[in-house]
Amino acid sequence: MAKGNSAVLTSLIFSLLFLAACNSPYTIKNKGYSKLSFPAKSYQAFDQASAPYSFEYPTYAVIEDDVNKQRTGLQKGKWLNIRFPGQEATIYVSYIAMQPKQLDTLIRDAYTFANNHNNRASSIADSLFLNPQGVEGVFFTIGGEVATPYQFFLTDSTHHFFRGALY
Repeated sequence: MAKGNSAVLTSLIFSLLFLAACNSPYTIKNKGYSKLSFPAKSYQAFDQASAPYSFEYPTYAVIEDDVNKQRTGLQKGKWLNIRFPGQEATIYVSYIAMQPKQLDTLIRDAYTFANNHNNRASSIADSLFLNPQGVEGVFFTIGGEVATPYQFFLTDSTHHFFRGALY
């Protein structure tokens, strides 16, 4: 009978320890996302002689082209960051003047960059688009807890390859 009482006493002690260990305060988790407030839509042109491309970007964004100071040769003037201070976000942009038969390699690299998130991503969707001027590209939407939820590339398929990733 002593063994039976001992087992009951041991079970009671472990049950009390288990219940005492579960006394941490409960934290309520919000359902949904934080609301982002953007200024009124207004755009400005990026058209610098040192860059072989031009585009429009929001007036509340800042172009950082000092990333080119660390680059030399063919890459100089082809990299920049579009920073959005109010949203704590940055689009990292790179440009490559394509060589003949380089398009397949560059597209494969863009897909590889997007697929590097496979270990954390819950989904990766790509959307093909084409504009009337002959520029085509792919926009990647990467779901889950990833560093770059949006990536894209644009190309004219012969001379220019433009890639971006939002952080």
